[in-house]
Amino acid sequence: MAFALVRSALGAIKEKGLKGAFRAAKEEGYFAALLDGNLANSKFRIDGVKLVGVDKAGNRYYEKMSHVQHGRHRWVVYADKVYNASAIPPEWHGWLHHITDHTPEQLEGLRPSRYGVEHMKNRTGEGEQYIYHAKGHALNPNKRDWKRYEEWRPVE
Repeated sequence: MAFALVRSALGAIKEKGLKGAFRAAKEEGYFAALLDGNLANSKFRIDGVKLVGVDKAGNRYYEKMSHVQHGRHRWVVYADKVYNASAIPPEWHGWLHHITDHTPEQLEGLRPSRYGVEHMKNRTGEGEQYIYHAKGHALNPNKRDWKRYEEWRPVE
C-alpha cells in the first residue's frame, strides 16, 4: 500500500512538477484524506478500490472487494464537508447497507413512474423555519396556555 502511494506521488510530481503536484493535492483534498483510512483509499485508488457511482448531490460511492472485512467494503464520500447521513438517496442507501447489490443506475428501469418525488435531505436544526416547537414551547409563535384548572379566589 505504501509503495503504491509513493509511486502515485512520484508520478504526479513527474507530470506536474513539485509545485503543481502540491497545489493539485491540496485542491483535491489529499492532505485531508490522510487522516481517514477509507477516504485515503478512495482518493489514492489503493488496492482495488473502485468508484461505483455518483448521486445527484455529488456524493461518491466506493467499493473494495479484496482483503477487507465484509460490511466495510462499501462507503460514501460526501460532497459537503458537513457529513449528514440523510443526504444519501434511498437507492444508494439500499446499496450501502446490502439491501440490494444493484446500483441505482441498474435499478432505474425497475422504478415505478408513480414515485415522482425527488429525495431531499433532512433539514432539522439548519434554520428557525425547520425547527419544530411543541404547542406549549416558549419559542412557538402560537403558544397556548395549557392550564387545566381555574384558580379559586374567595369573594371579598
